[in-house]
Amino acid sequence: MSEKGIKRKPDWLKVDRTPVDAYANLHLALSRKNLHTICESGMCPNKAECWTQGTATFMILGDICTRNCKFCAVNTGKPLSPDVDEPYKILEVVKLLNLKHVVLTSVTRDDLPDQGAEHWAKCIKLLKDANFTVEALVPDFDGDATLIKELAMAKPDIFSHNLETVRNLTSHVRTRATYETSLKTLDIANSFGMLTKSGIMVGLGEKFDEVIEVMDDLLKVNCKIITIGQYLQPSKNNFPVAEYIKPEIFDEYKNIALKKGFDYVESAPLVRSSYHSEKILIKKY
Repeated sequence: MSEKGIKRKPDWLKVDRTPVDAYANLHLALSRKNLHTICESGMCPNKAECWTQGTATFMILGDICTRNCKFCAVNTGKPLSPDVDEPYKILEVVKLLNLKHVVLTSVTRDDLPDQGAEHWAKCIKLLKDANFTVEALVPDFDGDATLIKELAMAKPDIFSHNLETVRNLTSHVRTRATYETSLKTLDIANSFGMLTKSGIMVGLGEKFDEVIEVMDDLLKVNCKIITIGQYLQPSKNNFPVAEYIKPEIFDEYKNIALKKGFDYVESAPLVRSSYHSEKILIKKY
């Protein structure tokens, strides 16, 4: 056990976090526009790798979430009103950084009448109109088809929503969100013609067969893109790591998923939801 009360990481989970110029430049551009990334707020272990390559996952609608999921490092509480200029700020930074593919995610905004759907749609549409490809990694919107349709009309290239964990552990690590609502959200998105994607963390105490059940459940709603990564406990106040899953098990999950009919699979200890997101579109097109 480490000094912070967190299970010590094995060698295969250690990453190089050495900052370089490109990392610093991206951080500066985001700071000047008061923009947030899940890379920072979510304490992503791939931050250095992705930022040095000039990519980032923008977190819209602020950095305070209305839910308090036990696995998450994002702050929870009463959020500020949405920044109406945020879509334009993101577009400006994306152009400045010469990005081609943009990943958007957000905190959950249960406090807003539309849970932020209109703001989401505006961000997506501005980027699409400027010829950027977009992955939208969204909250569940309580499975509301009207809100999900609003995003569909903006035409993101990928509609992503994470199950986060297996059915049996959902109530232990997620707040308000349910396994069935998440599946419903993906099913509705698919019905509007969107390319859907989902992801889970392992090492929370799930059984091998329960991960396979997740795959089957996703295929039932025609979601054929999946990410599987190791859960890393952000702080001693978050849900504890039950186990560090060995790399060969991730390989096994990937092989099983592909044999079951998934079109694209990212499965490795350091994989996160938006990791190598652009590769999905390269494969698609």
